[in-house]
Amino acid sequence: TDQIDVWLASWDGRQALQMTRSAASEHMPRWSPDGRQLAFLSDRADGKAGDQVWLIDRAGGEAQQRSHFGSAITGYAWSPDGKRIVFTAEVPAAPQENPDRPAPIVIDRLQFKSDTAGYLQGARSHLFLLDVPSGTVTTLTDGPYDELQPSWSPDGTQIAFISKRGADPDATSNWDLYLIAPQPGAVPRQLTTSSGADGDFDDAWLSGPPRFSADGRRVAYLAGGAPADLWYGLAQVGVMDVAGGAGAGAGAGAAALPTAALDRNTLEPHWSADSQWLYFRLEDDTSMVLARVRLADGRVERLTPRGSVVSGFDVSAQGRVVIIHGTSAQPGELNALERGGPRRLSHHNDGWLAAVDLVTARTIAAPGAGGLDIHALLFEPGGRAPGARVPTLLRLHGGPVMQHQHDFDFQLQLLAAHGYAVVAPNPRGSAGRGYAFQRALFANWGEADVPDVLAIADRVVADGIADPARLGVGGWSYGSILTNYVIATDTRFKAATSGAGMANMLGGYGVDQYVRDWETELGLPWEQTDRWLQLSRAFLHADRIRTPTLFLCGADDFNVPLPATEQMYQALRRLGVPTQLVIYPGERHQLARPSLRVDRLQRYLAWYDRYLKN
Repeated sequence: TDQIDVWLASWDGRQALQMTRSAASEHMPRWSPDGRQLAFLSDRADGKAGDQVWLIDRAGGEAQQRSHFGSAITGYAWSPDGKRIVFTAEVPAAPQENPDRPAPIVIDRLQFKSDTAGYLQGARSHLFLLDVPSGTVTTLTDGPYDELQPSWSPDGTQIAFISKRGADPDATSNWDLYLIAPQPGAVPRQLTTSSGADGDFDDAWLSGPPRFSADGRRVAYLAGGAPADLWYGLAQVGVMDVAGGAGAGAGAGAAALPTAALDRNTLEPHWSADSQWLYFRLEDDTSMVLARVRLADGRVERLTPRGSVVSGFDVSAQGRVVIIHGTSAQPGELNALERGGPRRLSHHNDGWLAAVDLVTARTIAAPGAGGLDIHALLFEPGGRAPGARVPTLLRLHGGPVMQHQHDFDFQLQLLAAHGYAVVAPNPRGSAGRGYAFQRALFANWGEADVPDVLAIADRVVADGIADPARLGVGGWSYGSILTNYVIATDTRFKAATSGAGMANMLGGYGVDQYVRDWETELGLPWEQTDRWLQLSRAFLHADRIRTPTLFLCGADDFNVPLPATEQMYQALRRLGVPTQLVIYPGERHQLARPSLRVDRLQRYLAWYDRYLKN
């Protein structure tokens, strides 16, 4: 099950109280300013309109539905006085007249697909004000663009949010911060003017909403890199003065970037209680640590140990810090952060962890091109005899700008538990090693990263861990794309799994949600045909592949659509290479149904066992 409930933990860690118990899931809990009510989002009413705002009294009792909006609420924030809630929700261009007789889908937008929303027509996300006592809703914004991630100023006179505007918002990723008075008819004022994406419209987990300092004079947010860098640029903490100038030491009209010297992705900024520091998550070479920067002089302090991951955190008005902290052998749990380090507050995983044997990953390195070491995580199977070689799997991450890190990964633990050494490399293009390391993959797929993957494979063979005759490889999304490049380059791998990937880039133009991004990275295919064909070499040279490969994809994937996977399956099937295609009905890029996620894991094991153990 994927059911999620809301719990409370006491600060001393001695008590944990389950607040919700419905059959539906609850998420995004937010305390009212006076701490008496807890709001959350849930679709527990009838599931038709989607997530709505619910309130539950801290003293107990049943939760009460407070909003009854016609579509799902995607984000919200309490006003400082607790009387109103600003929320975001999508407004359809036109209501469906008869659900039993669907109308044709008419497309006229440049960006016309989204993996989460499907085909994009005229629907846009806007801001609304919910009067908490009465439940009435008023519209705050409208127009042919989206508004997301609202937050209130401390005095309640302004709401910050992000929006992407201009003549054709679909033509760029130029999201900016705006301010608006919480009154119908108010005119927004643009705060940031960079050409990149300010705020993370795609994954609020990375950034959260823009946040005001305690005095309301500054806003902290996630500042994106140059548009030409796409996802290869760095996401960094930004600070902007509400009056329109820099927040800390930059010129007028520009944002301050107090973490720029770190040359790392710095995410999810939160103010300290005295507004002198900004806390943030620092993505740093297989770890995600909590750090803070002092705005007066740029001093950075790392607050949690390397070799672990902070996947979320918050800072109270009194200065208390809570984090979700975990390692490769410990799923994330709620912790208080104190001078001595993290202190556990929750113990949700203790019961089942006591019944299983987990592997603690260690970091290994191999020399890459240009004298640069390439890093990877290694999960050695329990019970491996000294000197014994074992079947070994290289599991490649998606992104491509992501990293394997020291957090709990059930899939990697499961593979290790079945007797495989599991290697999780971070080749060029991965996060955690700085801008140049990420940017090396730009328009260079399979050239910059395949040698790094093979160097890691050579390392585990040279160390006497991997059996060179029993090597496997696989991944999902970009991990699948890289898998296709690897098996088209090197025939040593005896089994591969390739999920939701692409190999025929030219044939994929216009079928996924990234057409604007591909044009930035590769150019227009009729103008830069050679470049598109170069990146299509795993498909165009499929006749070089000898590795038995299992292909998988969701039937409704708009991120990397199914036809891209079908093409590779068809090529290998035609060439007589052992292959199989698994299509998950009704699923998008990330499989939602738990039963199908279990099925995928079982198929991974069966495929690898068939070719690496028999």
